Amino acid sequence: MKKISAAVCFLLLGACGLNTEESSTNTEAGQTQTEEESAMNNGEKEDNEETKNAETNTETENADKKEKQGGDNKENTGSLYEVNPADSSLDTIKKEADPKKVLLTIDDAPDTYSVDMAKTLAEKEVPAVFFVNGHFLNSEEGKKKLEKIADLGFEIGNHTMTHANVSKLSRAELDDEIEVLNEKIEDITGERPGFFRAPFGDNSEESKAYIKDQGMTWMNWSYGYDWNAEYQNPEALTDIMVNTELLGNGSNLLMHDREWTSEALDDIIDGLREKGYGFIDPDHIKETNGAT
Repeated sequence: MKKISAAVCFLLLGACGLNTEESSTNTEAGQTQTEEESAMNNGEKEDNEETKNAETNTETENADKKEKQGGDNKENTGSLYEVNPADSSLDTIKKEADPKKVLLTIDDAPDTYSVDMAKTLAEKEVPAVFFVNGHFLNSEEGKKKLEKIADLGFEIGNHTMTHANVSKLSRAELDDEIEVLNEKIEDITGERPGFFRAPFGDNSEESKAYIKDQGMTWMNWSYGYDWNAEYQNPEALTDIMVNTELLGNGSNLLMHDREWTSEALDDIIDGLREKGYGFIDPDHIKETNGAT
């Protein structure tokens, strides 16, 4: 009996030892799995934190760009100016608005020189509206140019898909020229245009009503010269843009994506500043002019 008991004990001890080893192995496997899961979770947390940080940095950079070009945004400051439908100049609507300012606008973007003009404006810390033609967005290059202009913090306006005369268009054709372009711009920049400029400045009662229905502000301009042959050089263009008798408080200055305009832009800004003019931030313009 003692021999049998000893044998049984031996077998039991062996089984216990085996279970202990298996348990140890399972414990180690469990620890390894836990460490791997922990590492994966930590990695996911780090990735999430990096993504959040990147998004925060991007938002901060865009806010900084806007601040440099015009100060506080509309949410903080409110509307200070509104478009006068009679002549598209900018009228002050609050006592804290500086009357001695002008609005700079660039039409036919983003053709050849728009990005260079946007860089000049950004370096000079001057806000502006870039009015876009949709046919320039049919290529990847054009889309990247528009994205760059928007990334620099500039307001993007609608100038129709094909530079069409909107006064001659039906409601369905207005949709094709204006609404389709609004959607394209929003897809590229993330923001829907708030401003519309009719090519040739040729509006109709129907096009104005359409723009109002879209919740947009239409504007023409106070003066512009760069399409006239005699002003298609930087010196002549600078002189007329700064010294014309049409320049005044709230003037809405029209320029285009042209080589001579791009070359003159720096001096135009300096000349206007020397005359004591500041520059209106489009974020401070009331977004509907109520005209029909």
